[in-house]
Amino acid sequence: MIVVDDLSHVPEGIRPSAVTIGKFDGVHAGHRAVLAELIGAAERRSLVPVVVTFDRNPLAVLRPELCPENLVSLPQKLELLGEVGVAATVVLEFDRRLADWTPEEFVQKVLVDALQARLVLVGADFRFGAKGAGTVETLRELGARSGFEVQVVGDVLADGARASSSRIRALLDQGNVEGATELLGRAPCVRGEVVHGLRRGRELGYPTANLAAESEGLAPGDGVYAGWLTDRSAPGRPRYPAAISVGTNPTFGDVALKQVEAYVLDEDLDLYGHTVEVEFQHRLRGMVAYAGVGPLIEQMGLDVAQARAVLGPQA
Repeated sequence: MIVVDDLSHVPEGIRPSAVTIGKFDGVHAGHRAVLAELIGAAERRSLVPVVVTFDRNPLAVLRPELCPENLVSLPQKLELLGEVGVAATVVLEFDRRLADWTPEEFVQKVLVDALQARLVLVGADFRFGAKGAGTVETLRELGARSGFEVQVVGDVLADGARASSSRIRALLDQGNVEGATELLGRAPCVRGEVVHGLRRGRELGYPTANLAAESEGLAPGDGVYAGWLTDRSAPGRPRYPAAISVGTNPTFGDVALKQVEAYVLDEDLDLYGHTVEVEFQHRLRGMVAYAGVGPLIEQMGLDVAQARAVLGPQA
């Protein structure tokens, strides 16, 4: 997939285009349905399927106090968009200058001049331009003048409700990783470098890979999970079954920030400095402060056995 971060340097090979516009946080099932329509429509019309997105959530500039955590980082989002078959993604730097563009400026600079759009797919609630002044009807009117058609894409429903990033965040906060998986179309995951921790897991007989605090992706609520660890730094990117802890180690009370640490089942690996991806498949239990090391070690043994049972024969 081609990634463009400068409207003045758009390669000729991605024009004329069929375009969809949005934050695409998580690239969830609803987004994937829109992208499938985009790719299909582009193929039928001999256009190039292009996504226009932003380097950050616009709320980070417009209303930072209301801006939620991202489900995925920008690199993760681009990787996911590439996996579904998008030919190119234009990443706009969302700053105050862009926020002040009128609907007419946005259409002219992005859709007309840069991408030579012939078809634009958006949701029914799409808004654009300064203070959200532009609506779908505005886009249709501007498209009629500028040579592109506007197509409205319906919502994707799951359990009778709209698939959305905010709904996925709520599910993750509850530890409901199965529900989040259904809406994402893939297991929720975090990605980061393995760093040195307090080495307490090794002392207890369960050495863990501790992810750096600045890891990418939104971790689920505090608790213990069964899942998988993929070593992205190793040849072939091997994938291992794991029991995963998310939280602050309440038994010892000496971890200030929420952390993700994964115990790889039946393997003794040196992962320090490696970039790994940790997937969450099932929540085993909540986070508990135990009355001493003995009960904690006993529970960790039970967690590992349960993780092995949940993950099945591959574990």
